[in-house]
Amino acid sequence: MPSPTSPRPGSRRRLRIGVGGMAIESSQFCPHRSTYDDFRVTREGALLDRYTWTRPDDELAELVEWVPLVHAVAVPGGPVERATYDRIKGELVDRISASGPLDGLVYDIHGAMSVVGLDDAEADLTDAVRAATGPDTLISAAMDLHGNVSRRFAERLDLLTAHRMAPHEDAWDTRERAARKLVGRLAAGKGRPYRAWVQIPVLLPGEKTSTRLEPARSLYGRLASVEALDGVVDAAIWVGYAWADEERCRAAVVVTADDPRLATTQAESLARQYWSVRRDFTFVGPTGDADDCIARAVASPARPFVISDSGDNPTAGGAGDLAYMLGRLLAHEELASGRVTALHPGITDPKAVAVCFDAGVGAELSIGVGGRFSAGTGPHAEPYELTGTVTALDDPPGPGSGAPRGNPAYDGGGRSAAVTRGGVTVVLTERRKPFHTRADFGPLDPLAYDLLVVKIGYLEPELHAMAADWLLALTPGGVDQDLLRLGHHRVRRPLYPFDDAGFEETDLSAVSL
Repeated sequence: MPSPTSPRPGSRRRLRIGVGGMAIESSQFCPHRSTYDDFRVTREGALLDRYTWTRPDDELAELVEWVPLVHAVAVPGGPVERATYDRIKGELVDRISASGPLDGLVYDIHGAMSVVGLDDAEADLTDAVRAATGPDTLISAAMDLHGNVSRRFAERLDLLTAHRMAPHEDAWDTRERAARKLVGRLAAGKGRPYRAWVQIPVLLPGEKTSTRLEPARSLYGRLASVEALDGVVDAAIWVGYAWADEERCRAAVVVTADDPRLATTQAESLARQYWSVRRDFTFVGPTGDADDCIARAVASPARPFVISDSGDNPTAGGAGDLAYMLGRLLAHEELASGRVTALHPGITDPKAVAVCFDAGVGAELSIGVGGRFSAGTGPHAEPYELTGTVTALDDPPGPGSGAPRGNPAYDGGGRSAAVTRGGVTVVLTERRKPFHTRADFGPLDPLAYDLLVVKIGYLEPELHAMAADWLLALTPGGVDQDLLRLGHHRVRRPLYPFDDAGFEETDLSAVSL
């Protein structure tokens, strides 16, 4: 049934649709804790400016009055401090309550947020959001495919969709799809569709589920054809988030449709396909340990040769402060002597950055590097004693300066310093920061080095284009690709790959919501 606030046919009243959410990916195996300062918080016009479909010249402008609430996004990291979560949640709920009746809400989230003291953070947040909107507002969630979808969470939503590409080249398309489907449904006077939900007892890291390769390419490629079926609103697959230790962490399928039988049939079919190919998922690139990858890269004629320091990847939830790979680079004679060069961004260490700025470009110094969050948590987490020369300093414009640089969702404008020893130049950062685009490197040219060793998993598009060749180093850290050595103990078992026998006939029946 249409909601009481939905326009009747022929009515000229514009739909009132709120926009807001909270997005972060949080590794529970990471010693870092995410605080309010880690989030980029946007409100009012700045929030609507994030999207193209909220602009006055978009065709939706005639139908919709967009109501900006609040949106908070952070670089993935450790669990969110409870006070930070409560603050952002409280503002979102308060703004919904103060906004007046809403026909709909575009709910821009991630799906893999962990909060200290909570077992299912997105469900907790969505409970509060639903209570604030009331039962008649249609909520359309846009999510990352690495999110988790518990039944409690899905039950509070009306439409939910996820990225269909990994790397997430369609992230903004996903948000737009969630918005346009919501508007289309409300404008047509349609109410809440049926959702068929099923979880699959598989939990894999993103580096094994890239849609560049089979079987993920075919799985996700099938979604468009399911969505095209008459009566289907949307179809989505989530691979889950491997670096949290909660019952909800597993793959999931949701098909949204006006026919509950159609939704159930298609959801179960997708789930069975996922289950049948669970052993076929492989790493997105060739792998090795740190020393093996470095040796192969040095010996290769391909330049620049990119190596992923995957275990400390900050955009998967790693602390970003481990100097383990720096130590392994300088342990190689060709690199230590300078006969081969390498650029290694970016180890998070605000104290070391301050020392470099005080010393200035050209200064020789000896300093402990890394371990600011992780020291004392393991054999690879201690600072590395680095002696070298400060070769570059960068103090980019901060948020709101009108001159953003790099990834606008993550770039916090922190300072960075480059220190060179032998052939290795390491970039130290004031804040946790990804290096995905050419702009992220500031004054340094990543193409000028033989090796480019980045804290990342699979390569984002610009890095992928830079790489003459590439290896995925299976390094230690809070997002270690070897899930079995991390110590999960709260995920619901049996669960592949933690278990690989005795549940071949697992129940993949969908639940109609």
